[in-house]
Amino acid sequence: MFIFANNIHKIQQFMTQEIIALIANIALALSLIVAVIFGIAEVKAAARDRRERLTLETLRNFQTREFAELIGYITTREMPSSRKEMTSLPGNERILFIQLAQQMESLGILVAEKFINIDLVDITLGSFVTTAWLKYKKLFLAMRDEDPFLGEYFQWLAEKIDERMKDKPRKPFYKAADKHVVH
Repeated sequence: MFIFANNIHKIQQFMTQEIIALIANIALALSLIVAVIFGIAEVKAAARDRRERLTLETLRNFQTREFAELIGYITTREMPSSRKEMTSLPGNERILFIQLAQQMESLGILVAEKFINIDLVDITLGSFVTTAWLKYKKLFLAMRDEDPFLGEYFQWLAEKIDERMKDKPRKPFYKAADKHVVH
């Protein structure tokens, strides 16, 4: 009887140790799952924060006097159609021409890489992007013999905006505002 009781005690100790080990393993697994979920949530939050910062920075860049001057320059000037015509522009005009092209290219990169949403561009600049591209197009296409990547994101963005405006034109906010109002 003593041997039987001793074996039962050993079995109970073994089962207790197994149960403790099982509970510890489950706790570790749950901790890992929670850590992974928390990590994913943090990465998503960081990406959202980065996107919000880029959106605000982009908005600020397009709300400056300098950008208004660029818009005025591009919309009122006849654009050069060759490198020779561009280099013959007065220095300050050539700088304005290059600056807007660089800003549009950068904007296209930000949208293509999904750092900012194309809706933002549609809302803030809309048809100006396509108008500006049409003014630059002849020169850029002529210069692509030397640099096939010249203005590639600017062109892509202009084509995307043009496509959106034709296929799914957005309603003015004041006409659709009741759908957007937060109560």
